[in-house]
Amino acid sequence: MSLQRIAIVGNSGAGKTTLGRSLGSRLGLDHVEMDALFWQANWTPLSREAMRARVDHVLSETEKWVTDGNYLRATQEVVWSRADTLIWLDLPLYVVLWRLLRRTAIRVFTRQELWNGNTEKFWTHLRFWEGDDNLFVHCARAHFRHRRQFPILLAHPDNTHLIVLRFRSVAEVDSWLAGLPQKKRTGAL
Repeated sequence: MSLQRIAIVGNSGAGKTTLGRSLGSRLGLDHVEMDALFWQANWTPLSREAMRARVDHVLSETEKWVTDGNYLRATQEVVWSRADTLIWLDLPLYVVLWRLLRRTAIRVFTRQELWNGNTEKFWTHLRFWEGDDNLFVHCARAHFRHRRQFPILLAHPDNTHLIVLRFRSVAEVDSWLAGLPQKKRTGAL
């Protein structure tokens, strides 16, 4: 297994960024956090075209990398076509919702700055009537959407070159990680 260019996908709260950082460190890969590229000041998203161009540029600047994040409409073709491995964190919904609640509470109460000066506001996440603008509603919807869409996308002829690792539990991720060698880290993008 090559593990030179890895794309990590999965639901919010599944641990994509944590795994991306760990793989970057263990395997000597540059870590590309897609949320950091996408979210501008005041939670302003990049357009699909701008996101695609930014990801294309960043990946062109490095030979070995790990990305974390979905952004499929904007970046799937750019990322998946270059990746040798795709890791799908397909954890149970109750696990990701619990992780999301814990992570969000920590970020809110510590006023942790995420990307470009953005911080999370708990009130935003309590407004369940706002659908996909609510992180928890978005997470629940995405869980079932990913389970329908990812198998179809991964079976497409353009993606058959990918080694696909689908992890359905934290124990599976931890066990796989424990078997990986440690290499020198190159940096983060």
